[in-house]
Amino acid sequence: MSDSLTIANKVFSSRLILGTGKYRNDQDMLDAVEASNTEIITVALRRLDLTNPNKTTLLDSIDTSKYHILPNTAGCKTPEEALTVAQLARSMGLPDWIKLEVIPDTKYLLPDPIGTLDAAILLIRDGFTVLPYINADPVLALKLEEIGCATVMPLGSAIGSGQGIHTSEQIEIIIEQASIPVIVDAGLGVPSDASQAMEMGASAVLVNTAIAQAENPSLMAEAFRNGVKAGRQSYMAGRIPRNRHASPSSPTDNIIDST
Repeated sequence: MSDSLTIANKVFSSRLILGTGKYRNDQDMLDAVEASNTEIITVALRRLDLTNPNKTTLLDSIDTSKYHILPNTAGCKTPEEALTVAQLARSMGLPDWIKLEVIPDTKYLLPDPIGTLDAAILLIRDGFTVLPYINADPVLALKLEEIGCATVMPLGSAIGSGQGIHTSEQIEIIIEQASIPVIVDAGLGVPSDASQAMEMGASAVLVNTAIAQAENPSLMAEAFRNGVKAGRQSYMAGRIPRNRHASPSSPTDNIIDST
Protein backbone atom coordinates (compact mmCIF):
# COMPACT_ATOMS: atom_id res chain seq x y z
CA MET A 1 0.00 0.00 0.00
CA SER A 2 1.39 3.36 -1.00
CA ASP A 3 1.38 5.79 1.92
CA SER A 4 3.35 8.83 0.89
CA LEU A 5 3.58 12.20 2.59
CA THR A 6 2.70 15.21 0.46
CA ILE A 7 3.74 18.72 1.45
CA ALA A 8 3.02 21.57 -0.96
CA ASN A 9 2.66 19.14 -3.87
CA LYS A 10 6.05 17.52 -3.15
CA VAL A 11 5.87 13.80 -2.33
CA PHE A 12 8.02 12.01 0.25
CA SER A 13 8.14 8.39 1.33
CA SER A 14 9.60 9.05 4.80
CA ARG A 15 7.61 10.63 7.62
CA LEU A 16 10.67 11.32 9.75
CA ILE A 17 12.33 14.73 9.43
CA LEU A 18 15.74 15.31 10.98
CA GLY A 19 17.36 18.39 12.44
CA THR A 20 21.11 18.88 12.15
CA GLY A 21 21.98 20.72 15.37
CA LYS A 22 23.69 19.46 18.54
CA TYR A 23 25.60 16.57 16.96
CA ARG A 24 29.07 15.97 18.35
CA ASN A 25 30.50 16.11 14.85
CA ASP A 26 29.40 16.13 11.22
CA GLN A 27 30.09 12.43 10.76
CA ASP A 28 27.65 11.49 13.54
CA MET A 29 25.07 13.67 11.82
CA LEU A 30 25.64 12.12 8.40
CA ASP A 31 25.49 8.59 9.82
CA ALA A 32 22.24 9.37 11.61
CA VAL A 33 20.70 10.91 8.50
CA GLU A 34 21.58 7.79 6.52
CA ALA A 35 20.23 5.43 9.18
CA SER A 36 16.99 7.37 9.57
CA ASN A 37 16.00 7.07 5.90
CA THR A 38 14.81 10.67 6.10
CA GLU A 39 14.32 12.79 3.00
CA ILE A 40 13.97 16.21 4.66
CA ILE A 41 16.75 17.81 6.71
CA THR A 42 16.43 21.11 8.55
CA VAL A 43 19.37 23.50 8.75
CA ALA A 44 19.56 26.60 10.94
CA LEU A 45 21.25 29.22 8.78
CA ARG A 46 21.95 31.55 11.70
CA ARG A 47 24.02 28.80 13.30
CA LEU A 48 26.33 28.55 10.26
CA ASP A 49 29.49 30.58 9.80
CA LEU A 50 28.90 32.21 6.42
CA THR A 51 31.48 34.99 6.82
CA ASN A 52 34.34 33.06 5.22
CA PRO A 53 33.57 31.78 1.70
CA ASN A 54 36.60 29.46 1.86
CA LYS A 55 35.41 27.74 5.04
CA THR A 56 33.20 24.67 4.67
CA THR A 57 29.89 24.50 6.52
CA LEU A 58 27.35 21.85 7.34
CA LEU A 59 25.73 22.40 3.95
CA ASP A 60 28.91 21.26 2.23
CA SER A 61 28.63 17.88 3.95
CA ILE A 62 25.05 17.13 2.86
CA ASP A 63 24.15 15.63 -0.50
CA THR A 64 21.56 18.16 -1.64
CA SER A 65 20.64 15.97 -4.61
CA LYS A 66 19.51 13.26 -2.20
CA TYR A 67 17.92 15.28 0.59
CA HIS A 68 15.44 18.14 0.60
CA ILE A 69 17.08 20.93 2.61
CA LEU A 70 14.62 22.81 4.80
CA PRO A 71 16.22 26.06 6.03
CA ASN A 72 14.89 27.19 9.38
CA THR A 73 14.84 30.54 11.11
CA ALA A 74 16.13 29.33 14.50
CA GLY A 75 17.55 32.24 16.46
CA CYS A 76 15.11 34.77 15.03
CA LYS A 77 13.17 36.82 17.57
CA THR A 78 11.05 38.95 15.23
CA PRO A 79 9.13 38.52 11.96
CA GLU A 80 11.57 40.85 10.24
CA GLU A 81 14.56 38.73 11.26
CA ALA A 82 12.80 35.60 10.01
CA LEU A 83 12.15 37.23 6.63
CA THR A 84 15.80 38.30 6.35
CA VAL A 85 17.04 34.75 7.06
CA ALA A 86 14.58 33.30 4.55
CA GLN A 87 15.78 35.71 1.89
CA LEU A 88 19.37 34.75 2.72
CA ALA A 89 18.48 31.10 2.14
CA ARG A 90 16.97 32.00 -1.19
CA SER A 91 20.08 33.94 -2.20
CA MET A 92 22.17 30.84 -1.42
CA GLY A 93 20.13 28.79 -3.90
CA LEU A 94 18.31 26.80 -1.22
CA PRO A 95 14.66 25.81 -1.70
CA ASP A 96 11.97 28.40 -1.06
CA TRP A 97 10.74 26.25 1.82
CA ILE A 98 11.16 27.72 5.31
CA LYS A 99 10.67 26.14 8.68
CA LEU A 100 9.50 29.24 10.49
CA GLU A 101 10.61 29.83 14.07
CA VAL A 102 10.05 33.13 15.88
CA ILE A 103 11.26 32.70 19.46
CA PRO A 104 12.05 35.80 21.56
CA ASP A 105 11.85 33.76 24.80
CA THR A 106 15.37 32.58 25.70
CA LYS A 107 14.45 30.62 28.86
CA TYR A 108 11.66 28.31 27.73
CA LEU A 109 12.12 28.76 23.96
CA LEU A 110 8.39 28.97 23.37
CA PRO A 111 7.38 30.28 19.94
CA ASP A 112 5.75 33.70 19.75
CA PRO A 113 2.23 33.10 18.34
CA ILE A 114 1.65 36.66 17.14
CA GLY A 115 5.15 37.01 15.73
CA THR A 116 4.84 33.66 13.99
CA LEU A 117 1.56 34.62 12.34
CA ASP A 118 2.95 38.00 11.25
CA ALA A 119 6.11 36.37 9.90
CA ALA A 120 4.12 33.75 8.01
CA ILE A 121 2.14 36.48 6.28
CA LEU A 122 5.35 38.26 5.23
CA LEU A 123 6.98 35.07 3.97
CA ILE A 124 3.95 33.86 2.02
CA ARG A 125 3.66 37.27 0.35
CA ASP A 126 7.30 36.90 -0.67
CA GLY A 127 6.65 33.53 -2.31
CA PHE A 128 7.95 31.16 0.38
CA THR A 129 6.47 27.80 1.31
CA VAL A 130 6.05 28.15 5.06
CA LEU A 131 6.17 25.37 7.67
CA PRO A 132 5.60 27.15 11.00
CA TYR A 133 6.70 25.82 14.39
CA ILE A 134 4.05 26.66 16.99
CA ASN A 135 2.79 25.87 20.43
CA ALA A 136 0.01 23.30 20.30
CA ASP A 137 -2.66 25.97 19.75
CA PRO A 138 -5.60 24.79 17.60
CA VAL A 139 -6.82 28.36 16.98
CA LEU A 140 -3.44 29.55 15.73
CA ALA A 141 -3.03 26.39 13.65
CA LEU A 142 -6.27 27.13 11.81
CA LYS A 143 -5.27 30.76 11.18
CA LEU A 144 -1.92 29.67 9.76
CA GLU A 145 -3.65 27.20 7.47
CA GLU A 146 -6.12 29.88 6.36
CA ILE A 147 -3.33 32.26 5.26
CA GLY A 148 -1.65 29.54 3.20
CA CYS A 149 0.95 27.72 5.30
CA ALA A 150 1.95 24.32 3.91
CA THR A 151 1.97 22.61 7.31
CA VAL A 152 1.66 23.37 10.99
CA MET A 153 4.29 22.02 13.40
CA PRO A 154 3.01 21.95 17.01
CA LEU A 155 5.42 21.17 19.82
CA GLY A 156 5.09 18.04 21.92
CA SER A 157 6.98 19.68 24.79
CA ALA A 158 9.81 22.15 25.23
CA ILE A 159 12.58 22.15 22.61
CA GLY A 160 15.35 19.74 23.46
CA SER A 161 13.70 18.66 26.72
CA GLY A 162 13.12 15.01 25.82
CA GLN A 163 9.94 15.08 27.89
CA GLY A 164 7.79 13.46 25.23
CA ILE A 165 4.31 14.63 24.26
CA HIS A 166 2.60 16.77 26.91
CA THR A 167 0.19 18.41 24.49
CA SER A 168 -1.62 15.38 23.09
CA GLU A 169 -5.17 16.74 23.57
CA GLN A 170 -4.38 19.95 21.70
CA ILE A 171 -2.47 18.13 18.97
CA GLU A 172 -5.42 15.78 18.45
CA ILE A 173 -7.68 18.82 17.95
CA ILE A 174 -5.21 20.35 15.50
CA ILE A 175 -5.10 17.09 13.53
CA GLU A 176 -8.89 16.80 13.55
CA GLN A 177 -9.35 20.33 12.17
CA ALA A 178 -6.45 20.51 9.73
CA SER A 179 -6.51 19.80 6.02
CA ILE A 180 -2.74 20.30 5.74
CA PRO A 181 -0.05 18.03 7.21
CA VAL A 182 0.49 18.26 10.97
CA ILE A 183 4.11 17.60 11.97
CA VAL A 184 4.89 17.12 15.66
CA ASP A 185 8.10 18.97 16.44
CA ALA A 186 10.11 19.38 19.65
CA GLY A 187 10.35 17.50 22.92
CA LEU A 188 10.37 13.95 21.58
CA GLY A 189 12.84 11.86 23.57
CA VAL A 190 12.50 8.25 22.45
CA PRO A 191 11.02 6.39 19.46
CA SER A 192 7.85 5.55 21.39
CA ASP A 193 7.12 9.31 21.53
CA ALA A 194 7.30 9.43 17.74
CA SER A 195 5.10 6.35 17.53
CA GLN A 196 2.55 8.03 19.83
CA ALA A 197 2.44 11.10 17.58
CA MET A 198 1.90 8.95 14.50
CA GLU A 199 -0.78 6.87 16.23
CA MET A 200 -2.68 10.11 16.92
CA GLY A 201 -2.71 10.78 13.19
CA ALA A 202 0.21 13.18 12.82
CA SER A 203 1.55 13.33 9.28
CA ALA A 204 5.21 13.28 10.38
CA VAL A 205 7.57 14.10 13.22
CA LEU A 206 10.70 16.21 13.37
CA VAL A 207 13.48 15.00 15.66
CA ASN A 208 16.83 16.57 16.51
CA THR A 209 18.17 16.45 20.08
CA ALA A 210 16.89 12.96 20.91
CA ILE A 211 19.01 11.57 18.08
CA ALA A 212 21.93 14.01 18.09
CA GLN A 213 22.64 13.64 21.80
CA ALA A 214 22.05 9.88 22.04
CA GLU A 215 25.06 7.76 22.94
CA ASN A 216 24.76 6.16 19.50
CA PRO A 217 23.06 8.68 17.18
CA SER A 218 22.84 6.41 14.12
CA LEU A 219 21.28 3.57 16.12
CA MET A 220 18.80 5.98 17.69
CA ALA A 221 17.98 7.36 14.24
CA GLU A 222 17.20 3.85 13.04
CA ALA A 223 15.05 3.30 16.13
CA PHE A 224 13.10 6.50 15.42
CA ARG A 225 12.68 5.36 11.82
CA ASN A 226 11.09 2.15 13.08
CA GLY A 227 9.00 3.99 15.68
CA VAL A 228 7.53 6.30 13.05
CA LYS A 229 6.76 3.35 10.79
CA ALA A 230 5.09 1.36 13.58
CA GLY A 231 3.02 4.33 14.70
CA ARG A 232 1.86 5.08 11.19
CA GLN A 233 0.94 1.45 10.54
CA SER A 234 -0.97 1.38 13.82
CA TYR A 235 -2.92 4.50 12.83
CA MET A 236 -3.70 3.09 9.40
CA ALA A 237 -4.78 -0.25 10.87
CA GLY A 238 -7.29 1.36 13.25
CA ARG A 239 -6.98 0.67 16.95
CA ILE A 240 -9.68 -1.02 19.02
CA PRO A 241 -11.94 1.24 21.10
CA ARG A 242 -10.95 1.89 24.68
CA ASN A 243 -13.27 0.18 27.16
CA ARG A 244 -13.55 0.52 30.92
CA HIS A 245 -14.43 -3.15 31.30
CA ALA A 246 -12.67 -6.34 30.32
CA SER A 247 -13.69 -8.17 27.15
CA PRO A 248 -12.76 -11.87 26.86
CA SER A 249 -10.54 -12.70 23.92
CA SER A 250 -11.97 -16.23 23.65
CA PRO A 251 -15.55 -17.03 22.52
CA THR A 252 -18.13 -17.22 25.29
CA ASP A 253 -20.64 -19.35 23.36
CA ASN A 254 -20.84 -23.12 23.79
CA ILE A 255 -18.44 -23.22 26.70
CA ILE A 256 -17.85 -26.76 27.96
CA ASP A 257 -19.61 -27.35 31.24
CA SER A 258 -16.97 -28.47 33.74
CA THR A 259 -19.49 -29.65 36.36
